[in-house]
Amino acid sequence: MPKIRVNGANLYYEDTGGQGKETIVFSHGVLFNCHQFDAQVAALSERYRCIAYDHRGQGQSEVTKDGYDMETVYEDAAALIHALNAEPCHFVGLSMGGFVGMRLAARRPELIKSLILLETTADMEPEENVPKYKMLTYIARFFGTGIVADRIMPIMFGQKFLNDPHRAKNRDEIKRQWSAANRIGATRAVTGVVNRRGIYEEISNIVVPTLIMVGDQDVATVPEKSKRIHDKIRGSKLVTIPGAGHSSSMEEPDFVNEQIRSFLGSMKSAAFAG
Repeated sequence: MPKIRVNGANLYYEDTGGQGKETIVFSHGVLFNCHQFDAQVAALSERYRCIAYDHRGQGQSEVTKDGYDMETVYEDAAALIHALNAEPCHFVGLSMGGFVGMRLAARRPELIKSLILLETTADMEPEENVPKYKMLTYIARFFGTGIVADRIMPIMFGQKFLNDPHRAKNRDEIKRQWSAANRIGATRAVTGVVNRRGIYEEISNIVVPTLIMVGDQDVATVPEKSKRIHDKIRGSKLVTIPGAGHSSSMEEPDFVNEQIRSFLGSMKSAAFAG
């Protein structure tokens, strides 16, 4: 189980390796871990070096006393990319991972070759969501995330996934993982997400090729949020994912994989033509 110490935290990561391959770094959403991208790593690792890591306090990374604000989490990612000799990389960020990816691309363009955003926003958390999320966080802090799993599932997943009888085992496994998660680390991470500062005015600085994807059933970061990002990043591509909620990498992996392949392939074709 490899871990690397960067920016004052021991971060868990998985690296498929591959000398001479371009690198893709995957950054997960809050309450999940690097395995949120298992389907993408499996599909892409033959052609790319794939690195997926756990944010501090989540998955198998260290539960630190502090550093859960998005500015520190972004600095964690920058330090990890550099320490693993992954720069410049294609960066894939979902939700919280997207908050990280936009900061990296806007502020540290030398680290980023392209940016792929899923179910994310450049805005601060909507004011109407804050009391609900803080209450769920308070309950989870003392009793564990599992006790609020049924309240969280409709936020994290679309109705197609939630109502598919063939995916009952998937839903049970997600709830099991939430129940097993470190409640201190998880709630600190959620607090960092809820209290984040918006960076909408910064993202016009992003000049790397950018693909933005959002599920048409996403209620956590509604599709309009992705359109706002698309309108602000010159030359970006916006794709709607049919039947997906806030966790499209898990809900509609084949569609997501094909979009990533096509996007990265188009970059190679453009470079070859140039």
